[in-house]
Amino acid sequence: MDYDDDSNGRRAVAAGDPLPPGDWAEYGRADREEALYVTHQARLAGIFRRNVPPQEVSDLVQETFRRLFSAKGVHAGFLEAPGAYLAAAARTILKNRQRSRVRGQLHAHHSFDDHEVAGPDPHATLEHRDMLRRVEDAIAKLDPTTRDVFLMHRFDDVSYPEIGRLKGMDVKAVERHIVKALIAVRKARDTHS
Repeated sequence: MDYDDDSNGRRAVAAGDPLPPGDWAEYGRADREEALYVTHQARLAGIFRRNVPPQEVSDLVQETFRRLFSAKGVHAGFLEAPGAYLAAAARTILKNRQRSRVRGQLHAHHSFDDHEVAGPDPHATLEHRDMLRRVEDAIAKLDPTTRDVFLMHRFDDVSYPEIGRLKGMDVKAVERHIVKALIAVRKARDTHS
């Protein structure tokens, strides 16, 4: 023989021997996963049975194992304490379920205040319409340049320098027109006829 045998007839690995494939961890993975499932399934079911309705237990056990088996960088069969990992994952699943249940209850909550049940206040609606009419009238009564400058800035979102360029005035003049229009609008809004 041209290689060294140990006492059991096995050959020692030499420096020039080929290494196992990079996916060696995948070899026998299904068997390791099945062994983990058989070993830890009952304990996980017990954890869930204390906290959820019986019809949900098996789904949550499977979800816990799915998390273990799909975790990146984790080869389930090579974990030092897979039971601890599974128990922690089960507790995390239960916490997440509780959080989502609380969120759902908060979103489902509806306050039955009088104004919501009765609908919008017709008097408030009329007051808002009246105020809107007064503001529209005030804008219509502005001198044409002030009205154009105000509408360009507030409704077309044109900047002061751009308005000045378009209207042939400096930025200070644009500011004066905007202030004049805002004063007229505020007076019209605050006036109760």
